[in-house]
Amino acid sequence: MKTIKTLLLSIRAPFLILTPICVFLGVSIVLNSKSAIDISMLLLVFSGALFAHISVNTFNEYLDFKSGLDLITKRTPFSGGSGALVQNPQMLGAVLNIGILSLILTLSIGIFFLWKHGISILPIGLLGAFLIISYTSWINKHPLLCLIAPGFGFGFLFVLGTQYVLSGVYFNQTFLIALVPFFLVNNLLLLNQYPDIEADKKSGRNHFPIAFGIKKSNLVYGLFVLLSTITIISLVVFSYLPLFGLVALIPIPLALFSLSGAIKYGENIGQHPQYLAMNVIVALLVPLLLSISLVISGS
Repeated sequence: MKTIKTLLLSIRAPFLILTPICVFLGVSIVLNSKSAIDISMLLLVFSGALFAHISVNTFNEYLDFKSGLDLITKRTPFSGGSGALVQNPQMLGAVLNIGILSLILTLSIGIFFLWKHGISILPIGLLGAFLIISYTSWINKHPLLCLIAPGFGFGFLFVLGTQYVLSGVYFNQTFLIALVPFFLVNNLLLLNQYPDIEADKKSGRNHFPIAFGIKKSNLVYGLFVLLSTITIISLVVFSYLPLFGLVALIPIPLALFSLSGAIKYGENIGQHPQYLAMNVIVALLVPLLLSISLVISGS
């Protein structure tokens, strides 16, 4: 049981819910277009996305333990790593093996899609593989890349990749709709970095809050909230989303609540987890409501 618990913590199981939500957004765009969905392809694309997410998480766990970051992090429920290996260092090899196996499975599914759909799917596959392999070891040392990498992976690669695999063509509206999870998932990771600033700095990371400080990070957070709001309204105005799509704006005030906590507490926001929790809810609930509005309007 201890071994299973360590592995579940290392793959960050509670955080994996973001994957089906982003995949569902891609599915909902296809359903809204009245296109039929091949269930086998849906299961494959979901599996590929899930294995990719698990791979990123377990590589992050492995590298954070190896670098010593896990030993100095003041952990919160929203920290990037679980710290499970601190209590069970003998599981280090097993965690690495899960990361490697998940990466192999992701690449295998990607190769199948490349064979089935041709070279048009290749950019998504290459960018996805790059993010998995380089996120912890390289991207975290480049503040602007680290800022947008989470949203790019979940917002564009997952949503766009799902829509393309299920339909065989890229829809223009998908690029626009994917902007919403892009902004909000970026904010999800951005705010979660605040409590870990000092520990991350000591371990050699250089993400946005380290490089530019809390005040500028708060400005970026607020800008992303504003842009996600403007995007949803614009998509409705220009008929890329149904009028019911405005329901996705309902959770946005929770992001403003999180921003107020970031302004008030800064690096100490981890001691007030309600602000981080609301940030997670916004990142999950807004794209979910977008998906539901698309499915309902397309039925």
